[in-house]
Amino acid sequence: MTKGWMKSDWRAKPRIQMPDYPDAAALAAAEAQLAKYPPLVFAGEARRLKKQLAEAAEGRAFLLQGGDCAESFAEFSADNIRDTFRVMLQMAVVLTYGAKVPVIKVGRMAGQFAKPRSAPTEVVNGVELPSYKGDIINGFDATEAARRPDPQRMLQAYTQAAASLNLLRAFSTGGFADINRVHSWTLGFAEHDKAERYRELSNRISDALDFMKAAGITSETAPSLAAVDFYTSHEALLLEYEEALCRIDSITGQPVAGSGHMIWIGDRTRQPDGAHVEFCRGVLNPIGLKCGPSTTAEDLKVLMAKLNPANEPGRLTLIARFGAGKVGEHLPRLIRTVQEEGAKVLWSCDPMHGNTIKSSTGYKTRPFDSVLREVREFFQIHKAEGTVPGGVHFEMTGKDVTECTGGLRAVTDEDLSDRYHTACDPRLNASQSLELAFLVAEELSAQREAARRVAL
Repeated sequence: MTKGWMKSDWRAKPRIQMPDYPDAAALAAAEAQLAKYPPLVFAGEARRLKKQLAEAAEGRAFLLQGGDCAESFAEFSADNIRDTFRVMLQMAVVLTYGAKVPVIKVGRMAGQFAKPRSAPTEVVNGVELPSYKGDIINGFDATEAARRPDPQRMLQAYTQAAASLNLLRAFSTGGFADINRVHSWTLGFAEHDKAERYRELSNRISDALDFMKAAGITSETAPSLAAVDFYTSHEALLLEYEEALCRIDSITGQPVAGSGHMIWIGDRTRQPDGAHVEFCRGVLNPIGLKCGPSTTAEDLKVLMAKLNPANEPGRLTLIARFGAGKVGEHLPRLIRTVQEEGAKVLWSCDPMHGNTIKSSTGYKTRPFDSVLREVREFFQIHKAEGTVPGGVHFEMTGKDVTECTGGLRAVTDEDLSDRYHTACDPRLNASQSLELAFLVAEELSAQREAARRVAL
């Protein structure tokens, strides 16, 4: 992407949110071992995703990005991967019907092992310990030994990511993703006694599928109905891991991040002269950039120029994360900055990270209503500005957890302790995720109808 760039150049830049490994020799050995492993993803896949994201930026597709806050070694299982993949497929069918455009499915999976933290230490049971920064760096157990950064964890993360990708690829093409099977799962959700508003849309999807079947369009005659493209993504936080898996594309000669199809830079690590921007600017993958309230117009201009100097469509996704009630204060000025620069970007909404609160029972949570409000504000502002709201970005799981309050099944503060399993931030459960997809589909459908009326 950039002449003269080398994958180790980030090492000369200021680095934050990254561990200081106590054993330099052990770190070097782990990096050397990881560098021998095959890449987890391939350049052709990343280029294909980039083309699809370019379509979403123009309103001809829509990005659905979702998955774990931080993937866990302890909770790793085929069932968990399957359940999250299944819910994302259900969400995608609903969103496709609402938007009438293809939905690009990108999981926060097979690489989302590291997490930035607000402080280097935390107090657990009265003892101050180094903060847990994700299983690829240190352990969750509240002991000094567990919290010590261990480079061998990178090798375990790679193994888990490879196994996850193997299963996801099988699910994507082996019949599990057949659209009729996926919609049959959704029908069960719509039968809930409080789901009347979603039943009509669900029935309309059924009617459309029945019409296609009557017209002879089935998964046998149209194999694309039984398979999907599914991509992986994660925050490129641990740069030793990213560098070790960086490869040269044999077709174009360009560097590619072999750790995931799409990588993003977090709101805490987007310093224009920092290590994370330096690494990400050099790889050919699609890049995400989290934009929070502190993102200035000047920084955004510099970041867009560094991360996408050729102004390539599909290369850069700006992921807005402000918090409900704050979108109107920040998003319009950033949209206008992008327009002033003539930059080609995809706008996506992350309504999770700006809506984290502490519940009355002491648990960190996110109210469903606040998540939905931020999404709606995101759509409203893009409508007012005449720009394209191209995607959504959720922390979610296919499991029946109780981590976010509200939703159809009305999780309360008192319910949080029942199944609070996250290692870091609270996630939407399967029911909340699908309900949110129905509500976003309503927004997309309304946007499409408004555009049609304008065209008339």
